[in-house]
Amino acid sequence: MAKENDAVFLYDSNVGAGLPFIQTIKGLQRAGDSIVKLEGILSGTLSYLFNTFDGTVPFSEILRQAQQKGYTEPDPRDDLNGLDMARKFLILARESGCALEMEDVSVEQFLSADCFEARSVSDFYERLRACDQQFSDLAKHARENGKVLRFIGTLENGHAALSLQAVNKDHPFYSLSDTDNIASIRSRRYSKNPVVIRGPGAGAQVTAASVLSNIVQAGTKH
Repeated sequence: MAKENDAVFLYDSNVGAGLPFIQTIKGLQRAGDSIVKLEGILSGTLSYLFNTFDGTVPFSEILRQAQQKGYTEPDPRDDLNGLDMARKFLILARESGCALEMEDVSVEQFLSADCFEARSVSDFYERLRACDQQFSDLAKHARENGKVLRFIGTLENGHAALSLQAVNKDHPFYSLSDTDNIASIRSRRYSKNPVVIRGPGAGAQVTAASVLSNIVQAGTKH
């Protein structure tokens, strides 16, 4: 519709608020490059949870603290099911040249179906506490191997998947902190060392700045 009406349609703030994820991918491809592999953490909530959780404090308590700080939806399951991050990752996958739909994005749940079937938020926390030991064991195993847990989206060879992974110190997501979003873009030209973009993935000021930038950019094209 934008092409038919000679209009400019920009949507950079849809993923990562003010971070230049979409523009970077577009810029690489406009210059004749092609995306080989894309990795990302595009949820401030999931980023905070696994940046904070190391097994010393129960996972259910870390989640409760995140909710008290306003980092989660009123029902945390809306963040923990990974669908919000999957939607954002789908946008980046399409920008990378993959004609995917939501059903093509595989989301590996790290919570049991029992947690998602809880009738209320309080009931959900009760069921989540039963999983605390499982999460502590995962964190301990990762730590013993010099790794940390991260919920990561990956696009490679036309396949998009989101899953909980353990990464080592050589991975660009190892040192992620707080609620930051991050993307690692490996292209034909940036094959050895990927382009890494990291920073706040939410917030009124950075989102507004991105929207304003798009408005100015659209204005200069007409």
